[in-house]
Amino acid sequence: MMIRTSRSPATLSHLRRTGVFTITLMVGAFGFNACSLINKVKNAVHDIKGNKAIIDSFNSKLQANAVSTFEVTYVTTGSAPATIVYAVHPPKGVAFDDTPTGGSGSTSPVHLVVNQSGEYACTQPSSSGSGSSTQWTCDKLGTASASVQNQIFNFYTPSHWIGFLRDFSLAAGLVGDKVTSSTKTVNGFNLNCVDFVATGVPGTSRICSTAQGILGYVNVSSDSTTFEIKSFSTSPPASLFELPPGAKVTTSQGGTP
Repeated sequence: MMIRTSRSPATLSHLRRTGVFTITLMVGAFGFNACSLINKVKNAVHDIKGNKAIIDSFNSKLQANAVSTFEVTYVTTGSAPATIVYAVHPPKGVAFDDTPTGGSGSTSPVHLVVNQSGEYACTQPSSSGSGSSTQWTCDKLGTASASVQNQIFNFYTPSHWIGFLRDFSLAAGLVGDKVTSSTKTVNGFNLNCVDFVATGVPGTSRICSTAQGILGYVNVSSDSTTFEIKSFSTSPPASLFELPPGAKVTTSQGGTP
């Protein structure tokens, strides 16, 4: 059977008119969807730029006002509350103490010292009666072990949270996250803060800094632990960067000393 492909002038004219009408509807629908998509993209770009501007402003102040030598004490909340002492004295001096203050998740104290001679993790047995030894033992860390230990106090450094906020700002506008700025007073310190609400995560997270560029308050809504500044000094005692008197020094096997 032969299939005829010819069309009468009237039929062709009808098809042309119908086709044009159909194409017009398609173009109109596409134009409407495109406009909607463009508006969404514009809104996302606007949100990204707005979020980024707030975060960049906060980060720049954190970096510009950062002091190089300091001692700061924090208190933390959560299942394992603790008192944190973090001190820095360039070019080599770093001291970090994490002393548990109770709670169901209480752990042993952490005492890290970095000075010209290396990096050390120190422990002190608790006294349990007459004759018990309380002598400090300090393990001189190799490169690999030191890298792991450094992650502990890195959490309390501005650079850690600057990186976190930069990464957050890149995706925030695309998924509808919102970033705003605010102020807060903690233990007499006036803080500048950046607040953000992440889609699908209940609550508002807040990161704040002092006028000296030191972290003053950190509360991430997905984490039950927060920390806030208790005291601050630009003149930490030299003893913070020395090993405890009479400490027994050992050498870690984890990496190059």
